[in-house]
Amino acid sequence: MSSPYSVCNPTELVPLLGGSANATAAANYLCNGFATVTYAVDNSYLLFSAYLVFAMQLGFAMLCAGSVRAKNTMNIMLTNVLDAAAGGLSYYLFGFAFAFGAPSNGFIGRQFFALKDVPSASNDGTFDYSFYLYQWAFAIAAAGITSGSIAERTQFVAYLIYSSFLTGFVYPIVAHWFWSVDGWASATRADNLLFGSGVIDFAGSGVVHMVGGVAGLWGALIEGPRIGRFDQAGRPVVLRGHSASLVVLGSFLLWFGWYGFNPGSFLTITKAYGAEGGYYGQWSGVGRTAVTTTLSGSTAALTTLFTKRLLVGNWSVLDVCNGLLGGFAAITSGCSVVDPWAAIICGFGASLVLIGFNKLAEKVGYDDPLEAAQLHGGCGAWGLIFTGLFATKKHVREVYGGSLDRPYGLFMGGGGKLLAAQIIEILVIFGWVTCLMAPLFYGLMVSKLLRVSPEDEMAGMDLTRHGGFAYAYYDEDDPLQKPAVLSTKRVEPASHTPSPYINSSPSV
Repeated sequence: MSSPYSVCNPTELVPLLGGSANATAAANYLCNGFATVTYAVDNSYLLFSAYLVFAMQLGFAMLCAGSVRAKNTMNIMLTNVLDAAAGGLSYYLFGFAFAFGAPSNGFIGRQFFALKDVPSASNDGTFDYSFYLYQWAFAIAAAGITSGSIAERTQFVAYLIYSSFLTGFVYPIVAHWFWSVDGWASATRADNLLFGSGVIDFAGSGVVHMVGGVAGLWGALIEGPRIGRFDQAGRPVVLRGHSASLVVLGSFLLWFGWYGFNPGSFLTITKAYGAEGGYYGQWSGVGRTAVTTTLSGSTAALTTLFTKRLLVGNWSVLDVCNGLLGGFAAITSGCSVVDPWAAIICGFGASLVLIGFNKLAEKVGYDDPLEAAQLHGGCGAWGLIFTGLFATKKHVREVYGGSLDRPYGLFMGGGGKLLAAQIIEILVIFGWVTCLMAPLFYGLMVSKLLRVSPEDEMAGMDLTRHGGFAYAYYDEDDPLQKPAVLSTKRVEPASHTPSPYINSSPSV
């Protein structure tokens, strides 16, 4: 996240207005009015970005629904709704305070529980309601990532428990460490920056994507693979999702929402770069961030397309969609501090990381229906390393300020301190999420609250847990089903009244 608002300075205006007492009053009046307009514009921008990020929940829902078998459609859709609903309450009561409650210590926030004292004049409007809404949309995105990893075999109550815990405690602590002005590794700290730089995770390759991906990794590992995902010899068996159309629709919705996710993380748009202002300012950084986001995702999609064509011999739209999202997850960390050409490298690397982790998952018998751990966890980690290599001095100074000798990307001449900070973030996030989410999932498993019974899993949770299927369907991968079109048995009419469309009389 970027640093917050910049405001008009009356002291700078007084000499321009003549230096008299009236000039001082006029300067104060102008700055107060300008500040009001600035806050209104910046809050409107942040609210619009929050709406875009929240719209990504619809993208997640469509992507998840298309990626699972039809017999589990209602189940996965319900979990996406609950991620937002349960996360809304837990983040309101505890999560926001733990993440951004200031003043606090470097580990955890201590203010703003249930949004008490928000908005507050003491923080110059930085933590207005719009900021809470934006951060809530981020928190539920992390929970949505995890739900994809454990899809098609998880009990409903487990979703409620882990989603509330993740959005109310696990994720907010990480957000505090790397995004709060008091966080021990935050790049926006006033002093004592980690390695003189702090961690640059602008929109959350680590804070959001790695947290959700690592949580999903442990959930899927502890649950084990879906029935039928691997044969008796351990060879992988494809359990295809039932709708490529929904996957593509969800991917485009996520692409659209990412323009709120990454550019919106500036939080403001009216800040000028340089003392003279002019045409170049934060609005330029917002535009550049949208461009780097686009280029990384596009490159990852094309790289995945051609690489998978060489590996498996076909052109798969599903692989392209996952590659696209992997490119977005990777660029999320450095989107504001790298040049557009570097984003192409980011996307290329993200595609290779995703394909490599998917191969590894098959080798070790790991089952993730949406490739969420590989995509968000693996590509998120790559994005952090990429930022430590390619962040430019100019953009780091514009976005984060600080001293002229502030570290930046290793390959851009900035030394290895930023890269070291990025690696620390990867290790810390993996350790923190592992220490909290692995015991939670294991406890749910021991309590028989995590995985559904084999009978329910085979029949589909829509039928056994949610009152019926989402729609009539035929799953060609399900051996318990037979296609109706292959039936040759004669279906007798319910009535003995001859049909005007049938010449022969029905049998009696």
